[in-house]
Amino acid sequence: MKHIAIFTTGTLLMLFTSVASVAQEDGKKLNLTASADFYSSFLFRGTKYGHGPSVQPTVRMTAGNFTAGVWGAFDFRDYSETDTYLSYSFPFGLSLGLTDYYFPDLDLFETSAEYGSHALEINAGFTKGGFSLSANCVLNEAGGVGTMGGDVYFQAGYNFGPVNILAGAGNGWNTEEYGFSFCNFGIGTTRTIRVTDTFSIPVTGQVVLNPDRKQLFVAVGFTL
Repeated sequence: MKHIAIFTTGTLLMLFTSVASVAQEDGKKLNLTASADFYSSFLFRGTKYGHGPSVQPTVRMTAGNFTAGVWGAFDFRDYSETDTYLSYSFPFGLSLGLTDYYFPDLDLFETSAEYGSHALEINAGFTKGGFSLSANCVLNEAGGVGTMGGDVYFQAGYNFGPVNILAGAGNGWNTEEYGFSFCNFGIGTTRTIRVTDTFSIPVTGQVVLNPDRKQLFVAVGFTL
């Protein structure tokens, strides 16, 4: 499995180009958008990464039910992350995807099990009404980013309108001792602040408990 890491960001970017070509041939509308989130802290699956505020830009391409994009997270000290992803959504609520987690302070082309800089994760999600369920599995061992290969994470959530709740459990790089454990319980809310008739800012807030690491976090953020 460690050799799967050869499938790096460069390969994913070539897939973006191929999908764009296919979309044009099929007559599908191709959209390219950019946005940025600003959070007081970067929380991912119950763990805090970096120090202080986090800027999280996204460049996304969509063509029909297909989405490809690059997402990043950068604080104002020493943390940075750049993730490339592909996903396909079915009309009945199922989505399938692949994410390449990469940290820019590591060698982009390092793919060894000992020092690998890419964690390749397959993911599946299902949404029906307010209910959501996701399953994720890292394919490769990559010492640079701390994956052991076979790292899994499962999450269930429900949106009650102004309030949403979630619960997640996993192992590997998702937990402190790499054993399977509940690591993410969260409750959050979203509010839209209207600035003008044509411009508004969505603001989110979340309280997260990580029983595996015995930590409690709160974070707020907004999107532009």
